Amino acid sequence: MISISKPYIGDAEKQAVMEVLESGMLAQGPRTAKFEERFAQLCGVKHAIATSSGTTALHIGLLANGIGPGDEVITTPFTFIASVNSILFTGATPVFVDVDPETFNIDPALVEQAITPRTKAILPVHLYGYVCDMDALQTIADKHGLKIIEDACQAVGASFKDKKAGSFGTGCFSLYATKNIMSGEGGMITTNNDAIAQQCRMLRNHGMQRRYYHDMLGYNFRMTDLCAAIGLAQMDRFDDFTAKRRANAEYLNAHIVNAVTPKVKDGYGHVWHQYTIRVMGDRDAAVKKLADAGVGSGVFYPVPAHQQGYIVEKLGRFNLPVAEQLANEVISLPVHPQLSQADLETIVTEVNKL
Repeated sequence: MISISKPYIGDAEKQAVMEVLESGMLAQGPRTAKFEERFAQLCGVKHAIATSSGTTALHIGLLANGIGPGDEVITTPFTFIASVNSILFTGATPVFVDVDPETFNIDPALVEQAITPRTKAILPVHLYGYVCDMDALQTIADKHGLKIIEDACQAVGASFKDKKAGSFGTGCFSLYATKNIMSGEGGMITTNNDAIAQQCRMLRNHGMQRRYYHDMLGYNFRMTDLCAAIGLAQMDRFDDFTAKRRANAEYLNAHIVNAVTPKVKDGYGHVWHQYTIRVMGDRDAAVKKLADAGVGSGVFYPVPAHQQGYIVEKLGRFNLPVAEQLANEVISLPVHPQLSQADLETIVTEVNKL
């Protein structure tokens, strides 16, 4: 089976973990600080704050921007549920708008009409590694005095007009085992705002600036040095990983003819966390045919957030036809750096048989 994802764990990652174990400094320590420094440089920002997961990064990022009960946050329904849960964790209310059928990202043309006096922020999701139209979203945010909290969990290293994901507002990243840079589990918050960075650091560590002096209600959302050591080893190969993903996506785009393939607009730097096609007809049957032929795939995501049972119960129903259509058509194919040329040829052959 050609796997949909395959984390790269080499000698550098193994050695880095052993060095941490031998050091005795297992919790948040010097390797976490070094990882934060490297990550901030990658994103072109002043601050990076490591957390225990992408979900906790989103949660803290929202709280640090003052999001709370009574507020509304405009976001996309076509995303992993953590994007929405993080809003609910703060006591705020998610407000869904539909997505662009070509980019799969939030449609800026629909955002402004969803703004109410309670709207406090926009939470765009850079889905599959493709940055949203940040010019349009920033214009809307500036006009209405809204915060931007970027869900960049799938978009480390992605760019829009030479600015990196995570540098447009408060960026939130996941370092889960299948991500383009992984630490096993973990997250990162990025910002150029000193005050927000300080809030994030306190929120992740029991509200402390000084040990045992608690200035606010905080959480235990710290990253371990074990995770940071893995992430640091991954960063040394990140440029190579990204180049390979882009080459794989270019090959798939050039040779797949029996499905709607993803397109990248000028000025966007896609990092291909997922390579996602659209198939007409019975999508689930197509997934089975691929599996039977030895090609792994994934459906991200079969049920949009606004149709999840507890969301409907809490917020009511939204009419979002594009997201609902995409949820029935998308299939993500392997694009990870460990694919061979033979793997790519097999993927193309089997997809073109659908």
